Amino acid sequence: MVLARKPSIEDERLAELRSFGVLDAAADPAFDEVVDLLATTLKVSVVLISLVDENRQWFRARHGFAPSETPLNQSICSHAILEDGLLEIEDTLNDVRSADNPLCCGLVSDLRFYAGAPLITRSGHRIGTLCVLDNKPRRLSAAERKLLEVMARQVMRQLDLERALRNKEILREEIDHRVKNSLQTVASTIRLYRARMRSDEAREALDAVGRRVDAIAQLHAELNLTSKMHHLRLDSYLERVALLLQRNAPDAAQFDIDAAPIQVDSRVAAALGVIVNEFAANSGKYARPANGEGLRVCFELRRVGPNRMTLVCRDNGAECGDTTQVDELNSASLGARLMQAAAAQVGGTLTECRTPQGFELRSELPIDLDAGAEADSGQISPRAVAARGGAPAAE
Repeated sequence: MVLARKPSIEDERLAELRSFGVLDAAADPAFDEVVDLLATTLKVSVVLISLVDENRQWFRARHGFAPSETPLNQSICSHAILEDGLLEIEDTLNDVRSADNPLCCGLVSDLRFYAGAPLITRSGHRIGTLCVLDNKPRRLSAAERKLLEVMARQVMRQLDLERALRNKEILREEIDHRVKNSLQTVASTIRLYRARMRSDEAREALDAVGRRVDAIAQLHAELNLTSKMHHLRLDSYLERVALLLQRNAPDAAQFDIDAAPIQVDSRVAAALGVIVNEFAANSGKYARPANGEGLRVCFELRRVGPNRMTLVCRDNGAECGDTTQVDELNSASLGARLMQAAAAQVGGTLTECRTPQGFELRSELPIDLDAGAEADSGQISPRAVAARGGAPAAE
């Protein structure tokens, strides 16, 4: 039995093969479609995407062939990767490389025809083949050879794409880990400096900065949970923010979320997170619930137009408490300025009023900053529609 010689740079070739992280992976329809199409087009019984490993050949996709891998002594592809171009064996019993191969001589099967186009990486390594086999001798036409070579290049491009996406995910996870650590360090530093401050004004400023860091941390966590890196769902994001607020609030405080499942631009979510955090902080500082009730803060989010939504923040601070203290939004406090700045940065507006039940703040914000004026007039851009996961809802 003639085994193929090892390429001169076999270690580098194997390292390149394994860098794709695809060996023993689950079936992928993108590759299954290729082998099924070739089997029909070329009218052959077997089509394989074969990756030649150290001691085996493993099939990324296969048509008409049951095993998911074979040892190298049954591998014609290990010979094909030594060729500069396509290897075609018109009759496997008449070629020394395949005559005693168990797949060809009847011991396992009786495949009499083989043609394989190498899968060549960008660095020039041949990691396997796209090959076709049949149970009778034959010869490919020039057009069929061309088709096999073109499809092999398409398979290689798909493998390249999958490796790039995999590496991107690994990099993203590493960045996520570092960002989390950095935010935790900043938050710890803020708390440390706050504990040393004697000035109420300085402590208030550091509290506001700390809440901003918390809002950023929650936004980052939500982005990390979604595959859409520029858009996220506000209902789940606000739930996470509410949990953070609850942990940092007095035991009697309660935070309620009633949010529509709207997908928004992450910049809008960041602004909304700042408004929610600062409103909750102001309520905790200024609100005086009547009849000894615990503090209750409610956040409601609704779509009000093709590219507009309204956030309503309410508390139950029916009593004004210190009558020298003006309403939160109209004050010159750092928290009020942060809310105003956050809304203005994304083209939103803020209004406020005092009700018999407490204090209410209303903010109207865009959903997608890139949708522009045409979305507000009812003409949704394709990007905005895709960001929200479908066609705009009827108002």
